Amino acid sequence: MEALLLPCPMRHVICAVSMAAMASLAIGVAASPVHSTALTIVLEFQGPHSDRSIDEMKHELEAVMKGSGLTFDWRTRSQVKNESFANLVVVRFKGKCVLEPVAYLYDERGPLAFTYSNDGEVLPFSEVACDRVVAAARSAMSGGDFAHADLLLGRALGRVVAHELVHMLSKSGEHGKEGVAQPALSGLRLIAPEMHLSPADMERIYTQP
Repeated sequence: MEALLLPCPMRHVICAVSMAAMASLAIGVAASPVHSTALTIVLEFQGPHSDRSIDEMKHELEAVMKGSGLTFDWRTRSQVKNESFANLVVVRFKGKCVLEPVAYLYDERGPLAFTYSNDGEVLPFSEVACDRVVAAARSAMSGGDFAHADLLLGRALGRVVAHELVHMLSKSGEHGKEGVAQPALSGLRLIAPEMHLSPADMERIYTQP
């Protein structure tokens, strides 16, 4: 029986910490990003990463969110130091975002990612635990899968980030009953050929004031 991995319990943090992190980017954050079609996603890497995996992550997130009406402008932290954006979220990647073919042991317990909140308000700032996503994807891979490890990791990362975006855009810690926003995603689901945003969750991100 495969273990289910909890992608994102909401974490409460003091406002000064989260807002200072975003303020250091000199970026303006809109109150209701879902009412615009353009969303800027700032990626911050705190460890090594595979460019091929990140390209696939972007492709996968856009595929998952297809039909939402959103378009995505991808930036790195270094690209936005002196700019401001109307609709923006920040995603930080901790650990090593590289899936190497040599197997290794890693404690998979714990969330794959989480979105910050303060006093019940969901903030446009999330954090991805790359080492745990790598371990989850690896647990579902076998044989020839390792020849496409970069692409499968990118697919998994795309789904994890899409999950967090649902929290941020719906301004809620609530999970969906199906699709990418469900409360637990196994390694198999993270690398399966397809995963979508359910109609119910698509509705949720558009019913916020």
